[in-house]
Amino acid sequence: MTMKIIDRLLIKSFIPPLIVTFFIAIFVLIMQFLWKWIDEIAGKGVGLFFILEMLGYMSISLIPLALPIAVLISSVMVMGNLSERYELSSFKSAGVSLARIMLPLMIFTAGISIFSYVCSDTLIPLSNLKYQSRLYDIKNQKPTLSLEETVFNDDFQGFAIRIGAKENDNKTIKEVLMYDETHNANGRFAQVASKSGEMFVTANQQFFVMKLYDGQQYIEPRTEFRDGKESYPFVRTKFKEWTKVFDLGEFSIDRTDETLFKGHHNMLTTHQLKDAIDSIDQQKELRILSTANELNSGLHFRRATEAFQRSVEIYEPPFEDEERTENKEISMDTLSTDSLTLAKLSKDSTLADTSSIVTAELSQTRLPSLAGSKKRYYNSATFKDSVGDIAQYAYFVELFKENDQRLLLSKAKSYISSAQQSISSTFRYMERTDDTRIKYVFQLHNKYSTAWLVSFFLFIGAPMGAIIRKGGFGYPLLVSVFFLYLILC
Repeated sequence: MTMKIIDRLLIKSFIPPLIVTFFIAIFVLIMQFLWKWIDEIAGKGVGLFFILEMLGYMSISLIPLALPIAVLISSVMVMGNLSERYELSSFKSAGVSLARIMLPLMIFTAGISIFSYVCSDTLIPLSNLKYQSRLYDIKNQKPTLSLEETVFNDDFQGFAIRIGAKENDNKTIKEVLMYDETHNANGRFAQVASKSGEMFVTANQQFFVMKLYDGQQYIEPRTEFRDGKESYPFVRTKFKEWTKVFDLGEFSIDRTDETLFKGHHNMLTTHQLKDAIDSIDQQKELRILSTANELNSGLHFRRATEAFQRSVEIYEPPFEDEERTENKEISMDTLSTDSLTLAKLSKDSTLADTSSIVTAELSQTRLPSLAGSKKRYYNSATFKDSVGDIAQYAYFVELFKENDQRLLLSKAKSYISSAQQSISSTFRYMERTDDTRIKYVFQLHNKYSTAWLVSFFLFIGAPMGAIIRKGGFGYPLLVSVFFLYLILC
């Protein structure tokens, strides 16, 4: 009963620092993310709710990273506090070992490890899909509209706008210059110059309106050919008021279809990762087999040689009459021997003796060998006449006519070039596939390793806390951060 009370007290003293350090670790990791992507987020006009939504999904994906840090710091704090108050010495003097003192913490961290794995396998793939898709939308979002004085602005697609001066009301503008680049590909050039004007956004925040006063519009259409001569038309138009309306829809965030990211290795569960790895291995085998078949398709001489060898193996040349008689006698002798053997087996009761008798009888039986048949066929006049005397030729290609030789050499070069390209393409495919497979395998192992790391850090933090004999957030936090730095570096 006493030990149960001690176990309960240890767990109660372990939970509060665990919760505090967990949220501190989450906060630090989120700040690291913001520090990395602040340039992509700032100036895009993204709403606060959208950013908080993205950070909320990202904080879920950081749970497996924050739990080991929290367990390490908490174990150092708890065991350091026990050692500082000499409670750990009292336990040891009472015959309680350090392993027994750590037993409730081991069981508790084992449950945390299981929770970490469940998060990695179920929650994190979904949270990664959510926050990665939102981060992608922010990175591809155009910056908010900002028209500064004496600076060309090209935020609107196909237009470059320059404002000479802007009044304090942020509405009245002067010395406006606008280039229309939407028709440049067709050889048309358009420019608008105005002395004054005003700019504003409509009430529904959907359009940006520029009203220009007392200006001119210059247009240079495409070059024309008339009567064999080139003409360069030019159009100049004066206006008292000219209005241009821009659609602000291109500055709003377009939600990307999340299904486009579902195949990424960070968005897959353990079962899906294993299936993906098996699929990659099958694709590699199929690619190797396809390349081998493609290369073998051009080796006509090799295929003909293999076919000839197979025909020789199944060929049975006729034997002489004496050999036929001898083989017939051998067969009859073998049959009679087998009959005697069966008679012996019927009287014998031991299976081992049966196999030895059959082996001994069959070993005395002489059958014609296939190797001898091949040798006689190779030495026959039929084979020599079909092959002919080719010893006088230095190369195989000399067996053909001179015109055929050039054709064969040209085809051989073409085949070699095609084979080299096919092999190079296969090697590049294998390199890309291996890189992809490594990412999937790493992600699969990472799910197990981060869960196991929770229990591992307990066995590091608890003895370390007992050694430094300091509780609180001071020395334990310093020692834990130093230890993490050593691991990361």
